[in-house]
Amino acid sequence: MNKLQTILIANRSEIARRVIRSAHECGYNTVAICSPHDETALFVREAGRYVNLLGNSPRESYLDIAQVVDAAKKMSADAVHPGYGFLSENAEFSEICMKEGITFIGPTPEAITLLGDKTSARILAGKLGVPTPSGTTVALASAEEAIAISNKIGYPVLLKAAAGGGGKGMRVVEREEDIVSSLERAKGEALNAFGDDRVYVEKYISRPRHIEFQILADKYGNVIHLGERECSIQRRHQKLVEESPSPVMSESLRKEMGDAAISLIREAKYDGAGTVEFLVDEHGKYYFLEVNTRLQVEHPVTEFVTGYDLVREQFSIAEGNELSIKQSDVVMRGHSIEVRIQAEDVWSDFLPSLGTISYVRHPGGAFVRNDSALYPGLEVSGFYDSLLAKLIVWDNTRNGAINRMKRALEEMRIVGVSTTIPFARFVMENKTFRDGTLSTAFVGEEFSPEISQKLYQEYIDKFTPAFLAAKNELNEKKNRIVFVS
Repeated sequence: MNKLQTILIANRSEIARRVIRSAHECGYNTVAICSPHDETALFVREAGRYVNLLGNSPRESYLDIAQVVDAAKKMSADAVHPGYGFLSENAEFSEICMKEGITFIGPTPEAITLLGDKTSARILAGKLGVPTPSGTTVALASAEEAIAISNKIGYPVLLKAAAGGGGKGMRVVEREEDIVSSLERAKGEALNAFGDDRVYVEKYISRPRHIEFQILADKYGNVIHLGERECSIQRRHQKLVEESPSPVMSESLRKEMGDAAISLIREAKYDGAGTVEFLVDEHGKYYFLEVNTRLQVEHPVTEFVTGYDLVREQFSIAEGNELSIKQSDVVMRGHSIEVRIQAEDVWSDFLPSLGTISYVRHPGGAFVRNDSALYPGLEVSGFYDSLLAKLIVWDNTRNGAINRMKRALEEMRIVGVSTTIPFARFVMENKTFRDGTLSTAFVGEEFSPEISQKLYQEYIDKFTPAFLAAKNELNEKKNRIVFVS
C-alpha cells in the first residue's frame, strides 16, 4: 500500500476546492498551484500551501507539465490530483509523474492512451461488440480525407478532437462545403485546450439522448458502475444540465449499458474513476461515444443518489486499496439534478461575460449543494472556462428535485457578470424537460431568441425593483446611524 501524505491539486477554481475538501477530510496535506490571475482565488486560500505559476494562459500555466511537476517536487507532494480538463487526460503527464515517483490520482498512462484517445477507444469498443457510430478510427490526415469519408458515411457528420473532452474541438457539419473551415476550427480549439490537434470524423446521430455511466476500478481487476447520468441538455456539445437517474432508463437497459461500460474498462486494465459515455437514439438503441478517463464535472449528482464520495474513492484506489464498494452495494435513491452556472450572456446568444463579481448570494436549504468558485472581487477573465459554480439538488422524486432546483435558482444572486441562471430557470419550468422527453436538440428546439428576450424582461421586472429597494433601504439605515462619542 502507498499511503499518501501530501496531494498537489493540478487544477483551479471550483474543482480544486472540491478536491481540497475531500483531501482534508481524509487527513491529507494539500498544495495548490495558481497562475498570477488566480493568486487571490478561494482554492488558493483553502489549500495548505501554494506555488505560483508563471503565465496566465492555460498553456503557460495549468497545461505546462514541467511547471506542474516542478511544483510537486518543490513541495514534496507524493501525489497529484488533476481534477478535470487541463492535464487530467494527458498520458505524458501521468507517465512523467510516475517516473518522478509521484502518484498520479487517475489511470495509468497506458489506459489513458487507450481509452482517453477517442479513436483507439472506438477500436476497442468494436472488438468487444459494443455498438459505435460509423466513422474513422484514426485521426484525419487532411481536409480531403475528411471530405471523402464524410461523403461516404453521409451528412450530418461530427468532427471531433481525439484527445480531451468537455465539448472542445467538436463541430457538426451538414454539408461538404463546410468541412474545410470546420476542420480548421476543430483542430485549433483542440490544440488550444489539450495541446493536441488530432481530429476524427463520425456519423452524427440526430436528436439522441446523451447518457453516461460512472465507473470505479481498482488495480486488481475489480470494476463497478454507479449508475447513469442524463446529460442531454447541451449547447455546442457543452453540457448545461445533468441529472441522475435518467428519465428514460429501464432496469434492463441500465444493466446492458452498465455491463458494456464495465467490459471496456476491464479490458483496458483501467484503475480509478472514469465515465463511459453513450448516445441513445429515438428507438432506444445505444452507441458508444467515448471514455473520459477522469472525474466528470457532473459527478456530484452520482454522489447524491448513491451516497459515495467519488474523490475519496479515487484517493483509496491510488493508495492501492481494493474497491470498498461491490456492485450489489450500489443503490440509486431518489433523484439529483445539477445545473452549471456559467459567465455567459443568455440574452446575447450565450456570449462570454467578463467583469468583476461585486455581490454573491449562495442558495441553501435541505439537500442543496453549491460547488462554487465565487466571491466578491473575483475577476472573471477570458483566460479560462466560463464555469463559475455548479448547483446540485436532491429529492426523493424527480419532480421534487426540479422544484427544489427552481427554488434554489431563485435564491441565487450573482452581480458583476451575466450568468446562465435565467436559462437554468427556464429549463426547470419547461414542459419537455419536466416530462423527461429530452434530446441533445433541446436548446435549439426549445430556447429561441424570442424566449430569451421574454426571460430578460421577466428578470428585469421581478428582480431589479426588489434589488434597488433593498439597496435604498440599506442606505437609509446607514444615514440614520448616530455615533456616540
